[in-house]
Amino acid sequence: MADTNLFKDMTSAEQEVATYLDRLGLKWYFQHPIFLYDERNRPRVWTPDFFLPHLKIHIEVCGSKEFDYEYREQIYKSNEVSIIFIHQFKDKKEWQSWLRKEILEIEDARHGKVMQIVKKIIATSI
Repeated sequence: MADTNLFKDMTSAEQEVATYLDRLGLKWYFQHPIFLYDERNRPRVWTPDFFLPHLKIHIEVCGSKEFDYEYREQIYKSNEVSIIFIHQFKDKKEWQSWLRKEILEIEDARHGKVMQIVKKIIATSI
């Protein structure tokens, strides 16, 4: 859960997300660094706003219309990083239900991939 000292380093939108993650009972880390490669295959370390360790999902709180979130989303996707972008500036009222839906979709997709692997293992072990 939240270390209240972290809240002073967060934007108000990030504080709102952190409080919501706490209400859901989800453990999170703030600005947990991850290693990835950019579009030119150069190594980089980025720090998405939140990391949910039990779910292995990152969250980026989008607080500005001017920031290039599409570029970031493209880089995360090419590195197979599970990330959810919360665009609070677009719809302040619906982001919580949207976040829950996105978490469930990521987990459902992962389960499907795991089941495909398991089926292949079973089929080849006979």
